[in-house]
Amino acid sequence: MKWRDSMASVNYGSVPFKQQIEFFRRKLNVPTNHWTDIYSKEHDWAFVVAGANRDALLGDFRSAIEKVIAQGGTLEQFRDDFDNIVASHGWDYKGGREWRSRVIYETNLFSSYNAGRQAQLSQYTKDIPYWRYRHSDAVENPRHEHLFWDGLTLPASDPWWKTHYPPNGWGCQCYVEGITEDDLQEEGKQPDTAPPINLQPQQVGLRHPDGPRTVMVPEGIDPGFEHAPGRSRLESMVPPERPEPPISGSAGGYGLPNRRAASPLPAPRKVSASQILKPGLPDEQYAKAFLQPFGATLTEPVIWRDVMGDALVVGADLFVTRKTGKLKADKNGRGPYMALLAKGLMEPDEIWVRMEYHEAQKKPVVRRRYLARFAVPGEDIPALAVFEWSPDGWSGITTYKSSQDIEDLRVGIRIYRREE
Repeated sequence: MKWRDSMASVNYGSVPFKQQIEFFRRKLNVPTNHWTDIYSKEHDWAFVVAGANRDALLGDFRSAIEKVIAQGGTLEQFRDDFDNIVASHGWDYKGGREWRSRVIYETNLFSSYNAGRQAQLSQYTKDIPYWRYRHSDAVENPRHEHLFWDGLTLPASDPWWKTHYPPNGWGCQCYVEGITEDDLQEEGKQPDTAPPINLQPQQVGLRHPDGPRTVMVPEGIDPGFEHAPGRSRLESMVPPERPEPPISGSAGGYGLPNRRAASPLPAPRKVSASQILKPGLPDEQYAKAFLQPFGATLTEPVIWRDVMGDALVVGADLFVTRKTGKLKADKNGRGPYMALLAKGLMEPDEIWVRMEYHEAQKKPVVRRRYLARFAVPGEDIPALAVFEWSPDGWSGITTYKSSQDIEDLRVGIRIYRREE
């Protein structure tokens, strides 16, 4: 069954949903004088109305747009608010009323809708691995390129979506639907090949006091729209790797009860020798071994839900060193065991929660610790995979430990235990 876009048959703003609302509410109000003051993916974080350079004025516009997104509302209803805001603040805007109100209304609704839609689809790339570009028949003057892309079906991880996920211009109402393997088989089709991305120089900010600047924009896309709404937020949610030591056996806690396990870990599960990679491989290959089970790639992070239903963002940035920007998936010789580390996160024996005080941030942080043991061919002691996740970063090890050493890691509150 295709995950069709319900907005294809209704007016934008009439079917609000959680991810769309959350995307908009997390924006910060940023007063501007010109539309290029905040450009492209910066809109993931900023709410702006070009020329609205006063906090109160911008705040009223934000309230009006948020009302439409959260409760639903037509363009004509928004125009009533627009007129009241303009009259209240004496705002002298550029362009006619019909055009300016439409731009504010449609740009915010289309971008927030598609950002929310991408967040939804990104959670299910394992079951819905393909995305299909759709052109809306509601557009009176369709762009030639957007018509050409209609029906284009690509893997969700294809880099083409980084620049071509809609909306792709002023007034663009294109959207994306999710496609499963069964969908393609029923249609008798194969995934398409992404069209070439032809970058063209475009000048923006012709009336800006600092003068115009040149940006490179893919053919068929308006300047400022050459990004996937919400993507920069998703990428930024991949936590950095925490400094050494990677995993501590500390029994300390902060605010949460300090408990130890009253029952043993479930029996180790057998794994095949193929789960252990050869040493000395490129870091990219080790990173792929971790990312692939989640449906993530070196270029495309995904939102993944653990066995308890909690969402984690998994991507290559987990293994990128912040100082150098280089991939370090084989750090401390862990590379050959990356598949086991992924399996331990996806199918843990136990999940423990504990709270620690973060000295740098001067506040407590909650850490989730995933533990799993695997019987590895040729090894007398089971391999232990430990993955610890928290807002300030992650740590992970795969090693061989005695039973006593393992008990030092089973501390806090156990919220999950695998049934044997």
